[in-house]
Amino acid sequence: MSFKDILEEIMLERKLSQEKMAKILNVNQTTIGQWLLGRKKPSYDSIYAIYEKFGVTPNELFGIDK
Repeated sequence: MSFKDILEEIMLERKLSQEKMAKILNVNQTTIGQWLLGRKKPSYDSIYAIYEKFGVTPNELFGIDK
């Protein structure tokens, strides 16, 4: 799975809109939209925030098995 698929799954499981996810991660809603479209990748700080808030490791977030 790609990052955008995993992010979408996290949002669906927790019933989060782009707006709510943006507030949780302290980014713009546009940024979440860009991630979901695959046009941008998250910064280190955003990856860390996803890990911290949702318990998803960076490897899991990017679909890395190791």
